[in-house]
Formats: sequence, structure tokens, C-alpha cells
Amino acid sequence: MTIKTKGKALLIAGRRVPDEALAVFLGEAGAEGLDRLVGALVREGYDAEVVEAESAEASPADPDDGQARILLEAIGEGVCLADRQGRVLWSNGFFQRIDGPSREEIGVCLAEARDWFDQHQGTSRRRRGSADVCRFEVEASESEQIYELEITVAKSGRPAGESGPAVAERLAVVVRDITGARRSMRKLDAIDKAGVELVRLDASAVRERNTFQRLQLLEDKIVRLMHEVLNYDHFAIFLIDEPRQRLELVISAGLPPEIQDLDLSPEQEGSGISGFVAATGRSYICRDAQSDERFIPGLIGARSSCTVPLRLHDRVIGIMDVESQQPEAFSEEDRQFLEIFGRYLAIALHMLNLLVVERSATNETVSGRVGGELEAPLADIMSELDVLGKTAHDAETTGHLSRIREDVQAIRSRVADVAAGPQTLLGVDRAMEIRGHDPLLAGRRVLVADDQPKICKVIEAVLRARGCEAEVMDNGQSAIDRLARISGEGAAAFDIIISDIRMPDRNGYEVFSAARQHSPGAKVILMTGFGYDPHHSIVRASQEGLSSVLFKPFDIEQLIEEMHKAVAAG
Repeated sequence: MTIKTKGKALLIAGRRVPDEALAVFLGEAGAEGLDRLVGALVREGYDAEVVEAESAEASPADPDDGQARILLEAIGEGVCLADRQGRVLWSNGFFQRIDGPSREEIGVCLAEARDWFDQHQGTSRRRRGSADVCRFEVEASESEQIYELEITVAKSGRPAGESGPAVAERLAVVVRDITGARRSMRKLDAIDKAGVELVRLDASAVRERNTFQRLQLLEDKIVRLMHEVLNYDHFAIFLIDEPRQRLELVISAGLPPEIQDLDLSPEQEGSGISGFVAATGRSYICRDAQSDERFIPGLIGARSSCTVPLRLHDRVIGIMDVESQQPEAFSEEDRQFLEIFGRYLAIALHMLNLLVVERSATNETVSGRVGGELEAPLADIMSELDVLGKTAHDAETTGHLSRIREDVQAIRSRVADVAAGPQTLLGVDRAMEIRGHDPLLAGRRVLVADDQPKICKVIEAVLRARGCEAEVMDNGQSAIDRLARISGEGAAAFDIIISDIRMPDRNGYEVFSAARQHSPGAKVILMTGFGYDPHHSIVRASQEGLSSVLFKPFDIEQLIEEMHKAVAAG
């Protein structure tokens, strides 16, 4: 109970505040009951207010209460005073607005803190702090808010009639809303776990999948994690093609297919937000697409976007662009989250390329070692053939020796071809021995694009021997121009297009796209050295109807088999 000196009184009545005790306290020994007491106070000029003890949490703020009350209402934290039973005796407005489930959890914390302060020993399941302050973190299952509590002893004393140690009679509680901070920490933890999953390479998965399949696995992971962890479903990932200084689309989700036709370069001007971020290495939040001159539409109805660089150490290797149909959908915190995820993404993409390069180098090294180990016994065989040739006088023996000599040379040649890696093809000699037109391929128009003259020459020779009308281009741009020219002239379109993925000017996906535009009925087969696909042409083309992929050095008969499948599929 509190009586204010300026003529106001708050009377608290209930089971725990007997009327007689209240009367004695006020000096009204002759009063009988609360009604007479209130009447007496009113006659003396007081404004009297009566509330039930069980519900008396706070009195309304009064401008005359002084600076302390004003401060407690303005600090942006909850403050309350509670008794030993956990009943709130006073609280500010922040505390009064805390939801019911959280208030119940705060009551449990009050009981824990009271017991600990009384005993000054033991540990608490949720308590962390010193003997002066007990700290708790409250997150009720029915609430969306998370609060941090600091509980201290506001008043201590010995129970009436007892001689034991002092106990906590009043507890002061400070409540802070840490929902935003905790959610940010949890999201960072989730991004970290997602990043670890992104770069983790399961040994069995690597062995069982070729490069194409590993790229698809990575794309599936990225799309899933972007949705589950970051809640984004509309995004595109571009990598920088260093030789041509272009931004190549690698992965997209939730965006129209026309995005692949964007001609973007890592430049501050002329290539939109993506080009700016790739050139400067600085993230960019477009808060209103309608008023931002740099924004180039991707998502239909896009109103805002967030674009971050993909960094590998200090080098920018690409960008990730996320779009939303809501204006101002991205905050600075969202940008930070995307930047962190982008670093993991850059590492994952780089690791895939390293695996491909390592596989290529390993195969060439192993093949070279095999050739070196075989060279000594092959040289011995050739020496023995020279000796036998001097003593052989009949034609049959001479013929056998000649055949053995040819086989030795063939072994050397084939080992050298394998060691040469993607610079050559296998099984050429056998393929060239087959004469006569192939019933499925005879008369088919075939366009071949590869910057390796030896490979072009071999494929052209084998196809012509099978009855195909083959044209060879030594770069991607020439192949694209040839496709456009035939389409413009109305000439007979190509039936099959065979293109290398990695060429100096244009990549395999660009040739594939030109084929779909100018020869929509043509079947496209892509080739790549040991699965090397820096622009992810395989993934992109496979999503749009690519017939097959061959990994150099492949057997030339494998190419013929894939052509048969493509023709048979119609």
C-alpha cells in the first residue's frame, strides 16, 4: 500500500491484505471495514483508489512521479518489481506488453532466482551470472519473442519472528527483447551449416558421378539451401569469363529463360547492377526497381533486388543476384547474409573446377608413366625383331615380324594418344578401317565446331567415311554464324551439331543456343576435355534438351553411337 503526499491514496485489498491490518497501518484503529476507511480518507481530502492485490501490477504513470518514472518508461526495456511469491508489484509499460506465455516463463525464472539468492549455492539450468545478478533467456514455445532477463535483489530481510539468514523479499527485473539478435545468430549458424554442406564433397558421390552429374548435384543443393535457409526462390548466378570479359549465366531459379540472353560484362556502366557489382566487388541493394537506372529486369514484376559478389580470396569470380516482387524487400542484414553464403558458393564452384583439372592432370600423368614403363620392353621387342629379321628368309616369317612391328608402333601411338588427354581421340585407326555408308547417318548434315585442328580432322574424316555431309568450323563464332546464315538463306538445316564446350571465343552453350534458334530440329552433342566445363554449359544445355555429352579423350565409335541414339530419338 502506498499513500502519496499530495492527497492521493492507493488501497490494496484482498485475501492477503486484511481490512483491520490496513486500518491499523493508516492510524484508523476505530474504523470498521474497508468502506469506512475509504470514506474517512475521502472526508480528509484524499482521492482513494481500491484495487485487488492479486491484479495490482502497476499504477498509471503520473507526470508528478518524477524523473525516475519517466526514465523507466523511456529506456526501451522492461522493468518490474516482484515479491517473493513472484507477484509483480510494479512494472513499466514495456513489461506490461509482454505476452502471456513469456510472462509465465518469467515467473519460473523469478522463483529460480529467489531460491538461488536465498541459498547462494548450486547452479541453475538456465542461470548464468554472478551472486549479484541472475541472467536468463526466455523463449516460450507459444511466443515468437525471445527475452533476456537480469534479476537482482531489490530488498532483503529476515522473515518476521525468525532468526535465520536474510532472504530476498523483493526482486528487481530488467527485461530486454533480444529476438532480432538471436534470430540473426541462428540464421548465421544455419548459413554456416549450409555452406559446409555446399563445399563438402562425399568421396563416393565424386567417384560415382561425372562432372556433369556433380554440377547438377551442386545446383540442386544451391536451390534447396537458398529456399530453406535464406527464403529466396528467384535468383541467378553469373560467373566471369575472364578471356572474353563476359558474365556467363551458370544457375538460375524462378526467373524466365530470357535471362540467359542478357549480354552482360563486368563493367560499372552499361551492364546493369550485375556488371557494376562484378566490376567493383561491392554489393548493391536496389530498393525500388522502377526508379533505379541500373536495374535490368529479370523476374517478371520485380520491384527490388540484392546483388552480391562471389569472392574467392580477394578475387571476384562472379555475382549472385536475388530479386523480389516486393519493393524494399532487402535489408543490410540480408545483404550480409547473402555475402557470407556467396563466399561458400564461390568455394564450391572453384572446387568443382579444381577436381576437373586435377582429373585431367592425373590422367595425363598416369598415362605418361604407363608409356614410360612400357617403352623399355617395347624397345626390347623391336630389337629382337631386328635380330630375327636378319635370319628370316621366307615370306611368311617376314610377314609375321612386320605385323609385330606394326603392333608395337600401334601400342606406342595409343598410349601417347591417351597421355595427350583432350587433345586427341581414341580408336581412330579402327574407325577408319570401316568403309561403307552407315544406314542411319548417310546423307545427314553435320556441323562440327572445335578449336583443335586434329580433332576436327579426325571427326570429319570418320563422318565422311560413314556417308555424312560434314562441315567443320575451328571456333564457336564461325559455327554460330554458319547456323544463322543457313537459317537466313532458307537452306537445308543441319541434322546434328557437334561442338566443343571450351573454345576461345564462344562456349558450347552459346553454340547450343544458336542451334536451338536457327536449327530447332537439330540434335546437339557437346564435347569437353575430361569434363572441364568452366561456364557450366552442360548443366544449362541439359535443362533445355541437350542430346548427350562426351568427355575427351573418348573413343570415336562412342561418338557414332551417340549420333545413332540422337537420330533414332527423332
